Amino acid sequence: MKANTIKIITVDDYIATQPFEKREMLEQLRSIIQSTVPKASEGISYMLPTYKQDGHLVGFGVNKKGCSFYCMNPKIADQLPEEFKNLKWSASTIHFTLDEKLPVTILKKIIRFRVKENAQRAVSKSLKTKKK
Repeated sequence: MKANTIKIITVDDYIATQPFEKREMLEQLRSIIQSTVPKASEGISYMLPTYKQDGHLVGFGVNKKGCSFYCMNPKIADQLPEEFKNLKWSASTIHFTLDEKLPVTILKKIIRFRVKENAQRAVSKSLKTKKK
């Protein structure tokens, strides 16, 4: 017999299915992203809340000890070393424990950096397409 699985279609669904103690941080991450890039589309990709604007921008989710913020650029820590120096991160993911205060200013800077990065990539792609 198959176990019941909850179909996660929206970010609201995702947050509602997470442990109660993690929901507040998830809502904070969502609010930070939405206030920084209000035009980004919100959805679920790979079972995680993601935001798109000229491609995948950022996302968030839960981890064993708290929540994670996905920068969706494996080189971002090298590109923004000052912002990452006091964060717990691996690859392009920043990890937060539930007792940490989110670094709102740093997260907003990372999001804005990713917006510019995606916009530049979209322009480059557009120019390459026009040349063909």
